[in-house]
Amino acid sequence: MSARVVVGVPTYRRPEDLAALLPLLLAQADELADRRLDVLVVDNDPAASARAVVAATADDRVHYTVQAVPGIAAVRNRILDGAAGDLGADLVAMIDDDERPEPGWLAALVGTWERTGAALVAGRVVPEFSGPLDPWVAAGRFHTRRNLTTGAPLTVAAAGNLLLDLGQVRDLGQRFDESVGLAGGEDTLFSRELHAKGASMVWCAESVAVDRVPPDRMTRRWVLERAMSHGDAWVRVGLRLAPGPAGRATFRVRSVLGGTARVVLGGARAAAGEVLRRPVDQARGRRAAMRGVGMVRGAWGLHHVEYARPEHEVPR
Repeated sequence: MSARVVVGVPTYRRPEDLAALLPLLLAQADELADRRLDVLVVDNDPAASARAVVAATADDRVHYTVQAVPGIAAVRNRILDGAAGDLGADLVAMIDDDERPEPGWLAALVGTWERTGAALVAGRVVPEFSGPLDPWVAAGRFHTRRNLTTGAPLTVAAAGNLLLDLGQVRDLGQRFDESVGLAGGEDTLFSRELHAKGASMVWCAESVAVDRVPPDRMTRRWVLERAMSHGDAWVRVGLRLAPGPAGRATFRVRSVLGGTARVVLGGARAAAGEVLRRPVDQARGRRAAMRGVGMVRGAWGLHHVEYARPEHEVPR
């Protein structure tokens, strides 16, 4: 019997993006031969603002539910539960509501899974900018993401373009940690824990999702704050994985030292770039320095809450 596939879409107050995404996901079914494809939209807005968007598709393959607990980790867990439970899926793919799948996106993920038997298959995410990009930001390569050879083994993966074998994930008892749901890094922690349990994780270069970057994420301020957030998330995840109190203490010290080194060396490179008028050194130096700031802050427990929401929006 062919594996049944569900595409899970976490969403939060992006009705226009979601409306554009859903038809593109349904079109992927034509490339899956005899496999059944369903789409599961999990709305993190307690007001259910995405319900009308899903209803407008008038397609029984698109399913909708609300996860009122705030945070992307809770939403991703609801996707896992819904896909494996009511929808009876063998595989679940995840794509963000502000992304767009290229033709063959899902078929490539499934094909790589068939050939490798991996528990996790990750694909490419490429940026599409909504306007001209500041040359300084471009020089810093802030939006550049990795690309590997198909089948290359992974130790960590992001969830913006991802396929999971639900049977293997269930057997290993792997879940997204909801305590980091608003801070970010839940996918890093999930995949690193999965790898630590011995799961096979591989890359699929043929699967491409396009990340539509809005103007507010193209500014120098935003990309530098994001660099700091990445440093913080790296430390936060490392602390979760460190063995015991002694291991965590050692990791904190290493993070402070490593982060401080990044601040010093990155700051020096940025300063040299200013003197020599080299935007590449200015941007990449500041990027390294801000990541170092995030590492030091994270080591001292001063975590950056990347997806913070006004308190009145959080259900009690």
